[in-house]
Amino acid sequence: MPELADVEYFRRFFSRHAAGKRVAGVWVDPTILRNATPDALQVLLRRRRFEEPGRLGKWLICPTDGPVLLLHFGMTGDLISSDEEPMRHRHDRLIIEFGEGGELRYRNMRKLGGVWIVHNNDEQAGLLRALGPDALSIGRHDFLARLDRRRGGLKAALMDQAFVAGIGNILADEILWQARLHPKTRIEELTDEQRRTLYTAIRRVLREAVEKYDYIPRKRSWLSNVRGLSDAACPRCGARLERTVAAGRTTYFCPVCQTTGQPPGFS
Repeated sequence: MPELADVEYFRRFFSRHAAGKRVAGVWVDPTILRNATPDALQVLLRRRRFEEPGRLGKWLICPTDGPVLLLHFGMTGDLISSDEEPMRHRHDRLIIEFGEGGELRYRNMRKLGGVWIVHNNDEQAGLLRALGPDALSIGRHDFLARLDRRRGGLKAALMDQAFVAGIGNILADEILWQARLHPKTRIEELTDEQRRTLYTAIRRVLREAVEKYDYIPRKRSWLSNVRGLSDAACPRCGARLERTVAAGRTTYFCPVCQTTGQPPGFS
């Protein structure tokens, strides 16, 4: 499932390959288009010029000098440029042709996620109204205040897009491992120090995941490097990782480093 770091990569990709270009034509698979018809999308986007894209959590926001295109990538979404891949693919669900030449393609094998078009900022705000603040940009004070109002499991809160937007299953496991917090820790049991450490871990993980996007899987100091491997050991202490279910998702953690009541810290 694409998470915040993936969609930030897509935002930068869109900026390189589409920002400043004028739309000459649009083809869209109607089964991926959520709030318009293919003909309407063609009329709304044709001859419009894309501006710099934005992002909120896992949503890519692509404004033009008119309406705004929004993309959600579901589990298998991707962006492809004809500059890098000339041939179209059968799983390309949205193809945008540019007057300057070339195409940008939204590819999605399983057709989860989708494509939306809105006319103005009010419509955009309405579509995204269920989302909380972006997890990469939320400030410490706002985060701690929102956490004070939550109850229940910690991992469930981190993955709740209405709490903070952008954290998924893999990032949540990484954040909790780096913060030395068990995924099933109850929020109301966290100390003030643990709450501050959690925020620091979120900032650290998301910033590194974004800035070192292609390097993250090879980082030996990250749980994500071994997460899901058979007989995987904790990169910090060497204990064998354990697996459980938290927030309805398969969850990996270190039973030594992530004891619920253990004081937090970083290696």
